[in-house]
Amino acid sequence: MLKKLTELFAGASQDEDATYQQEKFQVSLAALLVEMARADFEQSDGESEEIVNLLAAHFSMTEGEALELLRKAEVATDDAVCLHDFTRTVHTTLEPAERLQVIELLWVVALSDSKLDKYEDYLIRKVADLMHVSPGDVVRLRHEVAARN
Repeated sequence: MLKKLTELFAGASQDEDATYQQEKFQVSLAALLVEMARADFEQSDGESEEIVNLLAAHFSMTEGEALELLRKAEVATDDAVCLHDFTRTVHTTLEPAERLQVIELLWVVALSDSKLDKYEDYLIRKVADLMHVSPGDVVRLRHEVAARN
């Protein structure tokens, strides 16, 4: 009986840990998108809308859930000292091909206002470097996103 109770609590603990890790990843990714929107010192409503749409599509969530995630990410970004916690979480959670998708999402936000600021470009390159995404992939993704806009 004691063994069954131990297994029950261990299973619940693993589920809670997985849920926590998933939420931490989602907030970290959203925080990177928020940082991108703020990189040029002007987070427009259009950029916030774009982030909500990207989060809803990427995580298969409702617009309301994506908006809540955006709010959590804004708070996390306000409280953060640097990007390393966010990039480390994203980097360790994703496979290399999935990291390319993150860089693509960053380009979508950066180019959503039809102009690329030097700080936005720098931030993408910095995040890509921290996540071990090659400069060639960064440039290729930029051109792919720009071609779609």
